[in-house]
Parts: sequence; C-alpha cells; structure tokens
Amino acid sequence: MRPHRRFPIEDGSQVGEARRAAQALASDMGFEQEAVGRLALAVTELGTNLSRHVGPGRQAALLIGPTGPDIDGTASDGVQVLSLDQGGGMDLDRCLQDGYSSAGSSGTGLGAIRRMAERFDGFSAPGRGTVLAARFSPRVDRVRAFVRPPVFDVGGLSVAAPGELVSGDAWALRREGAQWTLLVADGLGHGSAAAEAADRLVALMTGATPGELAFPSAFLDRSHEGLRNTRGCAAAAVTLTEDAVALRFAGAGNITGRLISGVTDRSLISQHGTLGLQIRRLQDVVYDWPPHAALVLHSDGIVSRWTLEDTPGLLQADPAVIAGWIVRDHLRGRDDATVAVVRRPQGPLEGS
Repeated sequence: MRPHRRFPIEDGSQVGEARRAAQALASDMGFEQEAVGRLALAVTELGTNLSRHVGPGRQAALLIGPTGPDIDGTASDGVQVLSLDQGGGMDLDRCLQDGYSSAGSSGTGLGAIRRMAERFDGFSAPGRGTVLAARFSPRVDRVRAFVRPPVFDVGGLSVAAPGELVSGDAWALRREGAQWTLLVADGLGHGSAAAEAADRLVALMTGATPGELAFPSAFLDRSHEGLRNTRGCAAAAVTLTEDAVALRFAGAGNITGRLISGVTDRSLISQHGTLGLQIRRLQDVVYDWPPHAALVLHSDGIVSRWTLEDTPGLLQADPAVIAGWIVRDHLRGRDDATVAVVRRPQGPLEGS
C-alpha cells in the first residue's frame, strides 16, 4: 500500500499541489472522471479552509493516500483525505450545516464534502484543533451508500520518512468469516529495502490459511524464515473473533499496542527480536477487550508516550480520525510511521 503523502497548508498557494497529487493518485487507481473531479473539489475546499481559518504555525496539513481495508475487511480501492490542524477548533455540527459560515462565504463547504464522500467523520476540540477524514470511491454511484455497522470498525494510515517516496511500514487486515487479523510491520530502517521486508510479511499474511492466523505467534514464527533474505522487520499481529470479548496478540520488536477507553489504558507486550534476523520463540497473550475500548497499534515512528485523556469523545470517532489525531500530535518526524485503530461501533456508521 502506498503511504499517505503530507502536504503542509500555510497559505492558499499550497492547495494546488495537494489537489494535483490527489487527481494523479485517483487516475492511477482507475477512478471515473466524475469521481476524480469530486475528489479534487473536496481537496480544494479542505485545503482552502485550512489556509483561511488556521494559518501558519498550527501544523495545518492534508494527508492524501489510498484507503485501508474496506468496511467488511476486504481490500479497498478508494482514496482517503485527512485534514489536520492544531488551530482553535470548530463546532463541527454547525459547520456541516449548509448556510453556516464563520468567514462570510456561502457556507456549503464541509456539508458538500460530506455528501460527495463515501464516508466522512471528524473531531474537534477547543484550543486543540481539528481532524477530518473523508473517503472517496472510484465510482460516483457508491456515494452515500447505507453501511451497516460491522462488528469491528478499522482504519489507519502510513506516512513515509522525510525525503522518502515509499514507507518501510505497512499495515494490513485479513477477514475470514468471523475471524479478523490485524498486522502492523516496520521494516528495519526506511526506504525501499525496509518496504520490501514489510511488504513480504503482508504477502505472507495474505497467503496464510485461517488456521495459521488463529494464533498470531505461530504465524509470526513461520514468517521469520520467509523474511531471511530481507532486511527484517518488527511486527505485531492481533486476532479478533466476532463472538469474543478478548483478543489474541503477539509481537516481535518495537510495535506498540494499546487498549484505550475513557477509564483504562493497557499496553500489549511485544517480545524482543526482529523477524528475518533473530527472534526467540514468540508467545500469544490473550487480553480482555472492554466494549468501549479502542485497539491502537503503531510503529516507532510515533512517540511511545502519548495520551488521549484531554480529548473526551475522540474514541467514538471514525478510526481514521483517531489515527490522524495521533499522527498529527505524536509523529517523531524522522522515520516512517504507521497507526492502525480498531473499535467496536456503538451506533450506525455514516455512509458518507
């Protein structure tokens, strides 16, 4: 999967580059021409909002890249756009209403984006800024389709190290019936050699049987040999079953896992080692998963000590919004970074 590209937006002159990149990505992915136009319009509107309402020095940026796995756990063919800023925040419900504007415009921007997108969500906090996530389909007839809530709602993103066009990180989701497996891989170093190692592990996951994925430690142990001729990678895998209140976790190296709710924050423990180079025999650990807790896995491109305690309500947002918030505030900025988030929806998802 290609990483999300980051486009800083400090003035209106930078919006065009982001729009052209989104159009090129959509064309490469086989978007219908009208769908390309809708995506371009949305990127222009989001970028213009950042330049107009946030200004320089507030970490205003657009992230543009392929969506992760689809809502049912299968591969996706869409484009995701995230708008990130550390501005003063907004009343998101009011801003999504047609006719509302704080800058004297027609006030149709965010509402129009929500209608054009296949899925849209956001979160904003006073003095902490805003993250918006919009997902666009290659076909216009998929816009605003009703989506039944799945058992698990999954989202994430990867960004490459500064100066790199590929990411040495990867994340993937595999669904087989009631069994879901989430993987995050971090190839040693960064650049194409790191990406080769992470991509190899994703390919091994794609080719594994459901029985092999039922126990993450066994899958990672077997993958160790398959990565021998690569640079090697850190990795963590989680297996979830739709009828269970627990998850099964195994990891090697510096992939961080956490279960976070409004009252708990529990770390998932990985073992030392690097797949393809040297590991001890891995073990599965079973963790209770409280109904309102979100599962977060991330690579070491994200600082290890972070908290969401000062943003009540964020954990009820779309997983892509949660991932974007973490990337915005806790990116190390010198390495590839990946964040994947899983939560159980508490109500209907907006088909977007």
